Amino acid sequence: METMGLSPEFWRGKRVLVTGHTGFKGSWLALWLQSLGARVSGFSLDPATVPNLFELARVGEGIDDRRGDLRDLGALLEVLADVQPQIVLHLAAQPLVREGYRDPLGTYSSNVMGTLNLLEAVRQIGGVRACVLVTTDKVYANQEWLWPYRENEALGGHDPYSSSKACCELLAQSYAASFFSADRYAEHGLALATARAGNVLGGGDFAPERLIPDVLKAWSADEPVTLRYPQAVRPWQHALEPLAGYLQLAARLYEQGPEFAGAWNFGPGEADMCSVGEVVQLLAERWPLAPGLRIEPSDLHEAGLLRLDSSRARQLLGWQPRWSLQQCLAQTLDWHLAWQNGDDMRAITLNQLNLYRGRL
Repeated sequence: METMGLSPEFWRGKRVLVTGHTGFKGSWLALWLQSLGARVSGFSLDPATVPNLFELARVGEGIDDRRGDLRDLGALLEVLADVQPQIVLHLAAQPLVREGYRDPLGTYSSNVMGTLNLLEAVRQIGGVRACVLVTTDKVYANQEWLWPYRENEALGGHDPYSSSKACCELLAQSYAASFFSADRYAEHGLALATARAGNVLGGGDFAPERLIPDVLKAWSADEPVTLRYPQAVRPWQHALEPLAGYLQLAARLYEQGPEFAGAWNFGPGEADMCSVGEVVQLLAERWPLAPGLRIEPSDLHEAGLLRLDSSRARQLLGWQPRWSLQQCLAQTLDWHLAWQNGDDMRAITLNQLNLYRGRL
């Protein structure tokens, strides 16, 4: 049986605004909410890649699909006033570490000012009961130590992307303390939380400079994949894992208010915190005649070791990963091969979603 936060009984008829609904995770989330019976509105830029999951899975067919820039406060105010969402899930962002080095101004503008505008629009319009801001595991001041980070660890960010997301965490803390505090909950009625997830995999991710998309693109062209940091350890998980956490968190915020406010980690189990090289090797075992790999070290800094402690989510939300890394890679590869075969990708995507939910 599905928990409250993942059941149609909770979501049916709820007005939900998803920012970044045209992105990889946003498309999976919008499709999931559709399947739960929510009244989904999306606000986002156009999809960033061609091809993309949003169009392949025809996500826009069942939602109120709106396009715009989070840096435009007027547009956000108009959308919230029109939609009157009860729940807001904020995923829109510039999500790539290396793009942050190339365009730091654009990264800070999108991530920090975009989040600030969303918070301000929520404050001005009112009526939102639950708001989840999605950041990243990279918000921590990474000391490259062996033990996993908990939500009360120091924030930081060596590179512009990571730093911009840590700034979003500080914005959330400030707005929670200044405008959405627990002692004034009866007045404002909003519970605000942030969600920190690790490196996600899954079908429909075509973003450049991400490991699995790069591997599949190279091997599909019968070329070896180029790795920059084969020894780097990351918390790998299917996109559906943290999305389940966001849904469960949003439901608890909606039903129980500020008791569930604050920061939350959503990371995989210890066994699935593997190095980049190990993940590629596992994928190669499922790819006949994989062309292999080559190493080209980069002079741009990226974290070498990063682990998350998700004890809070496990104990208080009842959230836990459902798929092992092996299952995650299998589903990702199956999706990719189905796309190459010209299958109906909305049906394939919904089928994997239902498999994850235990509906198959």
